[in-house]
Amino acid sequence: MVKLKRTPKTRIFLQLANLYKRMEESYEEHARALGLSCAGCEDNCCTSYFHHHTYIEWAYFWEGFKRLPSEQQEAIEQRGKEYVEHLKQSLLAGQKPSLMCPVNEKGLCVLYSHRLMICRLHGVPNFFLQPGGGIKEFPGCFKSQKLVQSQKQVKLLDRTPFYQELAELELAFLGSKRNKVPRVKLTLAEMIVLGPPQV
Repeated sequence: MVKLKRTPKTRIFLQLANLYKRMEESYEEHARALGLSCAGCEDNCCTSYFHHHTYIEWAYFWEGFKRLPSEQQEAIEQRGKEYVEHLKQSLLAGQKPSLMCPVNEKGLCVLYSHRLMICRLHGVPNFFLQPGGGIKEFPGCFKSQKLVQSQKQVKLLDRTPFYQELAELELAFLGSKRNKVPRVKLTLAEMIVLGPPQV
């Protein structure tokens, strides 16, 4: 068996994978308490309009993407281009974009293990403490919001420690380039069209 050499990048990716695992565990705990399940849902969160903000997640996503068969990669890249064009037209018209994520095939994410943080935490009611003070709350998906109405008390998932740890990993990933690269604010489709981050 060939032993893989652990470079600084692979070590950071392993830390990110561990963080993702803990995010999923927290999400599942809150979803169970709420009685939330994606089974039989008539909606699909993969049509939600999200921006992502870290180079490390962008790079980790591409690590998974490169493992897909070349034909599947080409199909996803084409869907990514179509998504970006739809995005431009929707925003110009003052509308909120609504289109299936390019990596969703037959209702399922083909890069599920490499999906980004927002994809993992969207659904249950959650919040995070803003660095400058204050709290930002999110009600969760429409199914979650209906369940909340029938319950006396709902515990919100706290994103804050996950954000803080992700920020630390981002700084470690960027290293000396941390103050030399522009901030990330991209949809997953734009990350696909642009290719792996050049850092």
